Formats: sequence, structure tokens, C-alpha cells
Amino acid sequence: MRIYERPRSSGEAFYTHTTTTTTTRPSSKRNNGMASLVASNLAAAAKYKNPVAVFVGGTSGIGQGMAESLNRQTKGNAHIVLVGRNKDAAETIISKMKAANEGPSTGSYDFVPCDVSSLPNIKPAAATILSKHPKINFLVLTAGYLWSFIHELLPSLRSAKEAGEDVKVLSVYAAGVAGSGDAAAVGNDVMIEEYATRNPGIVFTHAAPGAVRTNILKSSDSVMVRGMGRVLPLFASLFTVSQDECAEYLWSGLYRSTASTGSGAIPGAHRIGSKGQDLGMKAYYGTPEKRKEVWEETVKVTDTTEA
Repeated sequence: MRIYERPRSSGEAFYTHTTTTTTTRPSSKRNNGMASLVASNLAAAAKYKNPVAVFVGGTSGIGQGMAESLNRQTKGNAHIVLVGRNKDAAETIISKMKAANEGPSTGSYDFVPCDVSSLPNIKPAAATILSKHPKINFLVLTAGYLWSFIHELLPSLRSAKEAGEDVKVLSVYAAGVAGSGDAAAVGNDVMIEEYATRNPGIVFTHAAPGAVRTNILKSSDSVMVRGMGRVLPLFASLFTVSQDECAEYLWSGLYRSTASTGSGAIPGAHRIGSKGQDLGMKAYYGTPEKRKEVWEETVKVTDTTEA
């Protein structure tokens, strides 16, 4: 079981994310609900003064949506780090975030190039982040080697906690929706539990984003899946949300997650659904034995010391 890698097959892309380049008009009820959620997140973000947020996979899709959402919530006063391969995309996103700031802001924006699907790239990228940001408040992971990124950035996460600041880690994958045979989903569950056990005071959350309109189908290697990407926009708005809407839902769940509570028996270990709701232990297939086994195997395979 390899929880340190997040698979990205075309089949997974189809069931987890959908894509469209069109603009749809949600119902009035949905508009009102989203407006209320945005206002709630804005109020929750007000407690954070110049938070540092790292988005692994932040140059597209859900990661991009969450970065842009936090920028709006903090009114440009967050220090945002985008990690990914596409420099041009990162520069476009950063320009968009800067343009969205209505008044003076004290935040900053940075891009750290990294092919997050290659394990040897993780340590150099993390070292670059650590050198610039001795404290990290939010770590959002939507792609790549999840366990290794968390492990390498722990010094800055712990520094923020020791300074009395909120610290939250979010792994976006498949909480509460996968079966017992999905090793990656089970691995994410036990990963956040073990990290929470070893790092009291820090929140570790596993989320299921639901069906989200991102560009993942458009970039698929499969002709069939790319074809679906051209057809789905015709009816996608009926059963999907935009990456911006998804971001607001996930932020709402993350803001509510605390280090003193948990979805199960472990404080700080949370599982949230596509609307940010607490999932409890729905479709949970981990055990203390699996948690220990996965942790020890991951330490061995990634050639790291205990976190």
C-alpha cells in the first residue's frame, strides 16, 4: 500500500473530476447558499493575520481554486505559495490574484517549480519553501507525493503551532467514498491519523471533493476521456460544482476542523465531504495495525527518518 503517492489514472479522473470551459448559471437557491458560505468563510479567515499557505498542485484545478479563494478571504494579506510544474499557469494565477485585491495588501505570492509526481523532486522543493517560510499555517495537497511533502514541511508547520498559531493540513482525495480495496484512499485516512497522533495541536484532514469541473479530462492521454470532456459541458452543471465552489466548501470544512476534536477517536484527524461536512467514520477501513504497517513501509520506501 503506497500512501505516499496519489494516483492519477484517466479512470479516476472521470469519477472524481469533470471538466468544462463553459460558464453555467446555478439556480437561485444554490447562489444564495454559496453567498452565505462565502460570507462565513470570510468571517472565519479574519482571525488569520498574514497566514502562510502552500498549495501543492496549486497551478490548476482544486488547488488553484483554494489558493484564489484564500486570497479573496484574506483580501490579499496571505502569503501564498504555488507548487507545480507549469510556470506560465502559476504566473497567470498570481497575476489574477493580485488584480483581485481591491486595496492595499501585505501578502505575497511565490511559485516553486516541482514535478510533484517524482519523489526525488520533493526534498529540493520543500527546502526552497522552508528557506523562505519558517512558519506555515496551511498546507493543501491536491497532487503528488502527499506523505513526503507533509514530512518535509513539518519543521515550518510545527514552528507555526509553537508560536500559538492555527496549523492545518488538507489532503484532497476520497474520504468516505472509496471501498476497502482502494489502497490510496485507506492510506490517506491512516496517514492523517498517524500524523495527527504524532503532531498534537496540528489539524490533518482528508477530504473528498466530489464531482468538480476542472481541466483534468482535457489533459488526459485517453482520446475517449478527452472526448467526454467535450460532451460533459452540455449537462455537467447538473451534477458538478466549479473549482471555486469546491474550494469554498473545502475551506468551510477545514476552518471548522480543530486540533482538539476529530472525526473519530483521534484528535486533530478529520474527514470531510464535498460540502465540507464532517464524515465521521463513514466508509472508513483503517485499523491501528494498518496505520502502523503503512507508516513503517512509507518511511522505508521514501528513505526518511521518523517524523
